[in-house]
Amino acid sequence: RLARTWLPVVGAILLIALIAALSWWGYQSWQTSKADKASVAIERGFESLQANNTVGADAAFAQAAKEGNGAYKALALQLRAGIAADDNRLPEALALLDEAAKASRDPEIADLAAFKALWLAMDIETLEQVQARAAKLTGDKRPYAAFAQEAEAMALLQHGKAKEAKDILIVLKNGLDTPELISNRAEAALGAIDSGSAANLQAIVRQMAAAQATAAAAPAAPQPAATPQPTAAPRP
Repeated sequence: RLARTWLPVVGAILLIALIAALSWWGYQSWQTSKADKASVAIERGFESLQANNTVGADAAFAQAAKEGNGAYKALALQLRAGIAADDNRLPEALALLDEAAKASRDPEIADLAAFKALWLAMDIETLEQVQARAAKLTGDKRPYAAFAQEAEAMALLQHGKAKEAKDILIVLKNGLDTPELISNRAEAALGAIDSGSAANLQAIVRQMAAAQATAAAAPAAPQPAATPQPTAAPRP
């Protein structure tokens, strides 16, 4: 009687487990298929770019964004944004980057797209809008927090707010968690502002780039591999 009582229940449980397993296998296969299709489309897009066929490249990247999973979709949308930015279609490029930032739950992927959007927004949005974008990237343990703070400082300088920019740059220069590259650039920017040798944002950025080049040329001990991070205003 025990078997007759519980066998249907156990059978039903096993059936549910089997359905769940098959569903997961089907989902994984579907995801793999989507990734394969997106990969092929992205490769075709790069081939079109090499042939200076931006229309064909954009179409291929659009297909990859439609077919791909989160990571491939984010990549494809960023590539489309790059084409739009090169064609001076900045609002469209910004919209594509915003969409890319929402395509993946991985903060390394999502925040990189949002960081690119932050730099692009400096040319077409208000300071308040740019600061709102930066604030979303500077939370605890966000992968590009220091880079976003640096971008906000540049936006403040762009709008003539040197004091507010200096406050951010001082924190970046002295922060224990600040990447060395960002710390060096912050120090260069502070020196340029305080000395008066850099009267505008472009001159400050040039001095920061010079500091970056000097740091890159200096010999350093081998470091373990790490996740690549942006080193300057990124290309969409």
